[in-house]
Amino acid sequence: MRLKSIALAVSVAGLLATAPAASAAAAEPGDEAWPPGNCPKGAFCVWPNWAEPATPPTETPSLVTYGEWSGSVPGLTYYNYTSRNVEMEHVYTWPDGKKTTQKTCSIPGGRIFYLPMAVTKVNWHPGSC
Repeated sequence: MRLKSIALAVSVAGLLATAPAASAAAAEPGDEAWPPGNCPKGAFCVWPNWAEPATPPTETPSLVTYGEWSGSVPGLTYYNYTSRNVEMEHVYTWPDGKKTTQKTCSIPGGRIFYLPMAVTKVNWHPGSC
Protein backbone atom coordinates (compact mmCIF):
# COMPACT_ATOMS: atom_id res chain seq x y z
CA MET A 1 0.00 0.00 0.00
CA ARG A 2 2.87 2.37 0.81
CA LEU A 3 4.34 1.78 -2.66
CA LYS A 4 0.97 2.73 -4.18
CA SER A 5 0.98 5.99 -2.17
CA ILE A 6 4.49 6.83 -3.35
CA ALA A 7 3.52 6.13 -6.97
CA LEU A 8 0.48 8.41 -6.62
CA ALA A 9 2.61 11.18 -5.09
CA VAL A 10 5.09 10.93 -7.96
CA SER A 11 2.22 11.09 -10.47
CA VAL A 12 0.75 14.18 -8.83
CA ALA A 13 4.16 15.85 -8.68
CA GLY A 14 4.62 15.17 -12.39
CA LEU A 15 1.17 16.54 -13.15
CA LEU A 16 1.81 19.76 -11.29
CA ALA A 17 5.25 20.38 -12.78
CA THR A 18 6.34 21.47 -16.21
CA ALA A 19 9.88 21.63 -17.47
CA PRO A 20 12.10 24.35 -16.02
CA ALA A 21 11.24 27.80 -17.34
CA ALA A 22 13.50 29.80 -19.60
CA SER A 23 14.11 33.49 -19.04
CA ALA A 24 11.19 35.89 -19.42
CA ALA A 25 12.73 37.47 -22.51
CA ALA A 26 12.00 35.79 -25.81
CA ALA A 27 14.80 33.30 -26.31
CA GLU A 28 16.56 32.92 -29.61
CA PRO A 29 15.81 29.53 -31.19
CA GLY A 30 18.63 27.14 -30.40
CA ASP A 31 19.46 28.86 -27.10
CA GLU A 32 16.99 26.74 -25.14
CA ALA A 33 16.14 23.13 -24.36
CA TRP A 34 13.01 23.01 -26.54
CA PRO A 35 13.39 25.17 -29.69
CA PRO A 36 10.33 26.34 -31.68
CA GLY A 37 10.66 23.86 -34.53
CA ASN A 38 7.79 24.46 -36.95
CA CYS A 39 5.94 26.92 -34.67
CA PRO A 40 5.62 30.21 -36.59
CA LYS A 41 7.00 33.36 -34.95
CA GLY A 42 4.17 35.24 -33.19
CA ALA A 43 2.21 32.04 -32.41
CA PHE A 44 1.59 29.77 -29.43
CA CYS A 45 1.92 26.09 -30.45
CA VAL A 46 1.10 22.74 -28.85
CA TRP A 47 2.21 19.33 -30.11
CA PRO A 48 0.65 15.97 -29.16
CA ASN A 49 4.10 14.36 -28.81
CA TRP A 50 7.23 14.96 -26.72
CA ALA A 51 10.15 16.74 -28.31
CA GLU A 52 13.60 15.68 -27.23
CA PRO A 53 15.63 18.49 -25.64
CA ALA A 54 17.53 20.55 -28.24
CA THR A 55 15.59 18.86 -31.07
CA PRO A 56 12.95 21.09 -32.63
CA PRO A 57 9.53 19.50 -33.14
CA THR A 58 8.78 18.72 -36.79
CA GLU A 59 5.46 16.91 -36.33
CA THR A 60 2.21 18.72 -37.09
CA PRO A 61 1.16 20.81 -34.08
CA SER A 62 -2.24 20.05 -32.54
CA LEU A 63 -2.65 23.82 -32.01
CA VAL A 64 -1.23 26.96 -33.62
CA THR A 65 -2.87 30.16 -32.38
CA TYR A 66 -2.07 33.85 -32.69
CA GLY A 67 -4.66 34.91 -30.12
CA GLU A 68 -7.08 33.69 -27.51
CA TRP A 69 -8.41 30.20 -28.17
CA SER A 70 -10.60 27.52 -26.54
CA GLY A 71 -11.32 23.92 -27.48
CA SER A 72 -9.46 20.72 -26.67
CA VAL A 73 -6.23 19.41 -28.20
CA PRO A 74 -3.73 16.81 -26.98
CA GLY A 75 -0.51 18.27 -25.64
CA LEU A 76 2.90 17.09 -24.51
CA THR A 77 5.17 19.86 -25.87
CA TYR A 78 4.31 23.56 -26.17
CA TYR A 79 6.06 26.69 -27.36
CA ASN A 80 5.26 30.35 -26.74
CA TYR A 81 6.84 32.07 -29.76
CA THR A 82 5.42 35.47 -28.82
CA SER A 83 6.79 38.33 -26.75
CA ARG A 84 3.87 38.08 -24.29
CA ASN A 85 3.05 35.67 -21.48
CA VAL A 86 0.31 33.15 -22.19
CA GLU A 87 -2.08 31.64 -19.66
CA MET A 88 -2.88 28.10 -20.73
CA GLU A 89 -5.58 25.90 -19.20
CA HIS A 90 -4.97 22.16 -19.40
CA VAL A 91 -6.73 19.04 -18.16
CA TYR A 92 -5.30 15.72 -17.01
CA THR A 93 -7.59 12.68 -17.01
CA TRP A 94 -6.68 10.15 -14.31
CA PRO A 95 -6.91 6.40 -14.97
CA ASP A 96 -10.18 6.30 -12.96
CA GLY A 97 -11.71 8.97 -15.26
CA LYS A 98 -11.48 11.90 -12.83
CA LYS A 99 -10.14 15.13 -14.29
CA THR A 100 -7.80 17.76 -12.88
CA THR A 101 -7.80 21.20 -14.50
CA GLN A 102 -4.92 23.62 -14.04
CA LYS A 103 -3.71 26.94 -15.42
CA THR A 104 -0.09 27.53 -16.35
CA CYS A 105 1.50 30.85 -17.19
CA SER A 106 3.87 30.29 -20.10
CA ILE A 107 6.63 32.81 -20.69
CA PRO A 108 8.22 32.93 -24.16
CA GLY A 109 10.08 29.74 -25.00
CA GLY A 110 9.49 26.00 -25.09
CA ARG A 111 8.40 23.53 -22.41
CA ILE A 112 7.00 20.02 -22.02
CA PHE A 113 4.29 18.42 -19.92
CA TYR A 114 5.46 15.39 -17.98
CA LEU A 115 2.07 13.70 -18.46
CA PRO A 116 -0.33 13.78 -21.42
CA MET A 117 -2.67 16.77 -21.17
CA ALA A 118 -5.56 18.23 -23.08
CA VAL A 119 -4.98 21.95 -23.64
CA THR A 120 -8.40 23.60 -23.42
CA LYS A 121 -7.81 27.36 -23.33
CA VAL A 122 -5.18 29.93 -24.27
CA ASN A 123 -5.36 33.57 -23.14
CA TRP A 124 -2.83 36.36 -23.00
CA HIS A 125 -1.57 36.80 -19.47
CA PRO A 126 -1.39 40.43 -18.35
CA GLY A 127 1.95 41.32 -16.77
CA SER A 128 4.56 38.88 -15.54
CA CYS A 129 3.92 35.28 -14.53
